[in-house]
Parts: sequence; structure tokens; C-alpha cells
Amino acid sequence: MTQSHAVPGGAHFAFTDRWGGVSAAPYDSLNLGGAVGDDPASVRVNRELAARSLGLDPAQVVWMHQVHGNEVVMVAVPWGDRPVPEADAVVTTRPGLALAVLTADCVPVLLADPVAGVAAAAHAGRPGLVAGVVPAAVEAMVGLGASPERIIAVTGPSVCGSCYEVPEAMRDEVATVVPESRATTSWGTPSVDVAAGVQAQLARLGVRNSEKSDICTMESGDHFSYRRERSTGRLAGYVWLDGGIS
Repeated sequence: MTQSHAVPGGAHFAFTDRWGGVSAAPYDSLNLGGAVGDDPASVRVNRELAARSLGLDPAQVVWMHQVHGNEVVMVAVPWGDRPVPEADAVVTTRPGLALAVLTADCVPVLLADPVAGVAAAAHAGRPGLVAGVVPAAVEAMVGLGASPERIIAVTGPSVCGSCYEVPEAMRDEVATVVPESRATTSWGTPSVDVAAGVQAQLARLGVRNSEKSDICTMESGDHFSYRRERSTGRLAGYVWLDGGIS
């Protein structure tokens, strides 16, 4: 249901697959996205199940209204009854507060500097890669005391460059901004490797401690893929720092 690991200093990273929830097809079964057409009650149960499997209080998980942009929001407490803001990255210095990012082919980017006590989650699809959502998130972390050399970055399951076919003009447009994203599908057509682009952006920012998932969502039946299924659920990535909410 979830894969997680901790790093020295008290930062935790986790990613879900599609199993272990209550949603019916085509959202079967651990759909965590609330805006894809699934039963809202099922999504609430799934979010509770996923959080508790990680030892988290579901009420202390912060979600975003993702719009494929580069807006970064600082957060210290859960939204509660407040509207969930439009953003594609969230940053916190609050121990115990889990930041969540939803994906179904886009790249979930989890970041933490345990020494400075700063964590961030970012949603990097093709538009967000071009817009610079990951550099914006790192910049926000640095503004809160993080150091690029100390930041640990983990990118989760996403569609790979061998599968993400796009028109040649679109590939050129993205590669003009992030050359490392230029790719070719396994069948020889133009494609974009968003994860490679994110990794390149992180390296240019001085983030050297970076880990990339080898799971392609389009190839994996254990993960949701919008490009493969269209009507489907959403995976989640979570990052949090040790400590509790007072």
C-alpha cells in the first residue's frame, strides 16, 4: 500500500501504490485524489488508511489544489475549514506535519533538510517543470534556512521518458528550458523525461543528495496512470519531519 523510508536526522519519505483502499473501479482501490470523479467518502477512507499505515494522523496531512504551476505555499498548520490553496508546492518547518502531493504520471518531488528542519513537497508535471516549480520550492526552503548541500530529494513513480510521447514541437519547447528532459520513446518518437529534467534542475541548484524512483507509472499495473487509463485514481507522496504538533 505504501513504501516509506526515513533518513538520519528525522526526515521521512513515502509513496503509495494503487492497492489497499476501498474505491471501486476505475479508481481501484487506494485512490487519494478528491477531484477525479471518485466517491468522496471512499477518498476520505483511503486518505485515512494511507496516513495511518505511515503512523500519521490523517488530520495532520496537508494537501494542495494542484494546477500545474509554480506557486509555493508555506504552511504551519493543516488547512482545517479554510479553502485548500491553489499551489504545486508546499513547504513547512513544523515537525509532524505531513506534506502530500498527488500524481498519476507527473513527478512527485519530496524534499527535506533535517538539520534546518525544513520540508517540501512539489508536483512536477511537464508544465510545472517548465514553470520551475522545483526551483521555486528549493528557493523557499533556502529562505527558511535550508542548505542545498543538505537537502535530500526523492522523486517518486512517474511516467518515464521511454513512454511519455509528445509532439516534437512540445519536446523542443520543454528542452529549450530543461535540455535534460529531451527523450525518445522506446518506439522511436519524441518524448519528454520529466523526472530527468527535475533531477537536472536539482543538480543545478546544488542538491546532490537525490534519489529517483525506477517505477514508470504507465508500465506498472500497481500504479495509477492517467496516460494509460484516463479515468483513474491518484497516488500520493508524503514527506514529514520527526516531532509532534503541539
